[in-house]
Amino acid sequence: MSIETKQEVLERILSQKKPLCRYCSEDMKLWEVPPFTFSDGLGWGTPYLYICFNDECPPYVQGWDDIQEKYAHNASCRCMCYPGTKQYEFIPVFSPVGATGQIIDDQVLAEQEALNLATKRGFEILTDAYMAKDGITLMRLLLDATEPARVRAKAAEMIGDVGSLEALEPLRSTKVGNQIIQKNMDAAVSKLHERHFTRECPFCAEVIKKRAKICKHCSKDVAGK
Repeated sequence: MSIETKQEVLERILSQKKPLCRYCSEDMKLWEVPPFTFSDGLGWGTPYLYICFNDECPPYVQGWDDIQEKYAHNASCRCMCYPGTKQYEFIPVFSPVGATGQIIDDQVLAEQEALNLATKRGFEILTDAYMAKDGITLMRLLLDATEPARVRAKAAEMIGDVGSLEALEPLRSTKVGNQIIQKNMDAAVSKLHERHFTRECPFCAEVIKKRAKICKHCSKDVAGK
């Protein structure tokens, strides 16, 4: 069973319709859960929730008096909803600005939407390049630091499947900060050698045939090495 990354969870949530508060019918705001457990201590169960931050929402307005009367605490509650469900619950807040620090604002959502569009466009180009065995386009996407990480990682994987030996040098000489992309690049080098029955000379690092006994570049004995 595959486990969604936080990024994938956010992308899935943003593709769904934003819920309305069941008590005041206002748009709920996407909220990133804090790094501590809640309620029974088992965690939130999701990295994101929807919360109603309408200060005129009835449960929030009435909550101040109810909690003061029952528990002698200055607190209230806001309506929250689990993304993709109709499961509504309440989350306690201890001031009018309580929990507002984790609201994912419109700028973040706009940036995420732009990333989603760039990823979609990138994968469309990847598909066409893969079908055409266009290693040059795949390499361009891989080496372009402005492309989404998922696009670059997939480009590296595809190069291993359809690339030529000319792809080896840029793959070997380029280091990236993303571990997944780098892992796919290293795997692509191994796959290219496997597909073309080649290897690197242990002395000069030039590409030679796997069965070679003498390196054609440095003339060293590579048999058994």
